[in-house]
Amino acid sequence: MTTVMTARSLDVDLLARELGNWRTSTRSGPAYHGLADAIRLLIVDGRLPVGARLPSERVLAEALRVSRTTVTAAYTQLREDGYLNARRGARSTTALPVTAAVTAPLSAPALSLAAAALSAPAAAVMAAFAEAADDVAPYLQGTGHELLGTLALRQAIAERYCERGLPTGPDEVMVTTGALQAIGLILAAYLQPGDRVLVEQPTYHGALSAITTAGARPVPVSMTEHGWELEALEAAVHQLAPNLAYLIPDNQNPTGHTLPAADRKQLAHIISETRTRTIIDETMSDIWLDEPAPPPLATELRGRHDLVLTVGSMSKSFWGGLRIGWIRAERNTIATLVALRPSVDMGTPILEQLAAAKLLAQRDDLLPERREMLRARRAFLRSLLQQHLPDWQPGPGAGGMSLWVRLPAPVSTALSAAASRIGLELPAGPRFGVDGTLERFVRVPYALPEAQLTEAVALLARAWHSVTGSTAPEPATVVV
Repeated sequence: MTTVMTARSLDVDLLARELGNWRTSTRSGPAYHGLADAIRLLIVDGRLPVGARLPSERVLAEALRVSRTTVTAAYTQLREDGYLNARRGARSTTALPVTAAVTAPLSAPALSLAAAALSAPAAAVMAAFAEAADDVAPYLQGTGHELLGTLALRQAIAERYCERGLPTGPDEVMVTTGALQAIGLILAAYLQPGDRVLVEQPTYHGALSAITTAGARPVPVSMTEHGWELEALEAAVHQLAPNLAYLIPDNQNPTGHTLPAADRKQLAHIISETRTRTIIDETMSDIWLDEPAPPPLATELRGRHDLVLTVGSMSKSFWGGLRIGWIRAERNTIATLVALRPSVDMGTPILEQLAAAKLLAQRDDLLPERREMLRARRAFLRSLLQQHLPDWQPGPGAGGMSLWVRLPAPVSTALSAAASRIGLELPAGPRFGVDGTLERFVRVPYALPEAQLTEAVALLARAWHSVTGSTAPEPATVVV
């Protein structure tokens, strides 16, 4: 979640930045509708904390360069819908509608295209936990605080890197409670408030939130339709001198691109020459669909392994419920992060670590089936989009769990708001970028089962037609 408040009061400049290009929501109605929708989405997404005070109508109107009447009408709409609480003599505070909590069963949430993640391979996960329960007895004699992680899991992770061409020992691995904690620890160790972090545009929205929460400033380098423009990245590093870089070279989230081997050599040269400490996010490295990713970027850094910290996770490959991530780095870096960790937690749960080690040992049996499932769902989603939204242009990414789709018009925020109103959760394109850009794009995951994908695309089409006023195409036979 992006932190945009001080003492429970929302900072107007940061709120304005979070709102991005909210005016695109006004194509089908008054300006205040677009502003109300944008604020509501920030609350629903968790990017504005419930109970925080919004800026006054006058202050927000000045920051957004709109009339005070527009802000007043937007606040009024939000109060009527239950997203703001008003008290006489005090500023309005964010809220979630009480009626929604009462009428929406917890077991049946709205259909969501927010998460690009598969359900678990249930039989394998249950068996792994059963075996882990048998192995946990020796750990019960101690405190259970494994700041570095259990040796069994660190050995399994190290073996995985060795197989991919990057010699790694267990002492070069630190287990974390998910990949986001890994990223957060690195940011806490190496950044100060106001520091710059170079990121791809678009990129993983969770990392952007983590960077902002750390008080740092993400500085974007735009990707092209076909991947990275390394000359632009190198120019940005020289001009901006970022304190850190965050990159996803394998099955990039959200585009699905993978950096070719030759370009990895060039990127490694840029990192080494400029001495830019870089987080390499490999959480999607197993999710190749057309061809395997090249060896890890760290293999190209001759003698400068201290500059690259590689982050991995069980979430995409196996199951997000494990909450298991890790950092692969040189020993001195690992020691720095371990010393910092007690300020966050006292280690990742032991049982989950032991289960994760069991699953990693079965990766050659489990992962091919999951890739095949994703290939089929990707083809099915493409056919649905062609049938219901033929003007949309899915990108050519060859891996990952989602399509990065170019829209015919820059109305991603408006589309997200319209989808939310009819029961479909869909993050707007600007959530994957910096400063409200990417209104022409939307990320559409294909991790859901086909029946849910069918329902989701039907709702997407309804939302699109409500935003653009276009007419739905005639039904056509879906060929997969």
